[in-house]
Amino acid sequence: MPDLIVAGNWKMNTTVAEAAVLAAGVRDGAAAVSGVELVLCPPFISLAAVSEAVKGSAVKVGAQNMHFQESGAYTGEVSPGMLQGLCDYVILGHSERRQMFAETDESVNSKIKAAQAAGLKPILCVGETLQEREAGKASDVISGQIRAGLEGNGNTTGLVVAYEPIWAIGTGQSATPETAVEIMGGAILETLRSLHGAAADGISLLYGGSMNAGNAGEYAAQACIHGGLVGGAALQADSFLQVAAAVAAAKA
Repeated sequence: MPDLIVAGNWKMNTTVAEAAVLAAGVRDGAAAVSGVELVLCPPFISLAAVSEAVKGSAVKVGAQNMHFQESGAYTGEVSPGMLQGLCDYVILGHSERRQMFAETDESVNSKIKAAQAAGLKPILCVGETLQEREAGKASDVISGQIRAGLEGNGNTTGLVVAYEPIWAIGTGQSATPETAVEIMGGAILETLRSLHGAAADGISLLYGGSMNAGNAGEYAAQACIHGGLVGGAALQADSFLQVAAAVAAAKA
């Protein structure tokens, strides 16, 4: 069975001081949640503080993005080498990056390869808009994102795929478990199997999109869902730990 993972995407929230306090709160409660890997993804400026706060614990750290080049004239960007030693994971291809910052499947592909080359574990985000879902194109869109994001890359080491229906991110409107399974056990898993064969069954698939302590267990009860990429619920240590506990209980 793939690893169970609950990752918290803090987005553009928390100061460095607030991030350290939040990370310490998760660290202190993490021992009560067994069998689930906890990953904290703060803003770049807080990676060092969060890494220090969880040092010596089982809690892992992730970045929210990165550039695929190792160095150069890329003002405002952060390279894979700069993340080494600060984090274990990196979120790539989040819909907010795609929509607001014009990221493409091609750039995501380059980032995934660069992350793996640097020993980082990429969390590839995929998802459809409401218009695409209503037009019956959700599976085709997501399969296309995975194929393009992983083209020319036979390396599944550390790869995680997160399904975040764009219409459910930050809206409080989550996909039903049945809708999530339709995509995750269907388009996502089938596409990964067509690309990577049996190795696809070892890739952790996370659900994102308004996941919280109240619904996490319903998602995790599905065989094809191995945790979550959590947004708003990750900004409080208690609620984040409750999500993780719900995932652990559902898989026990």
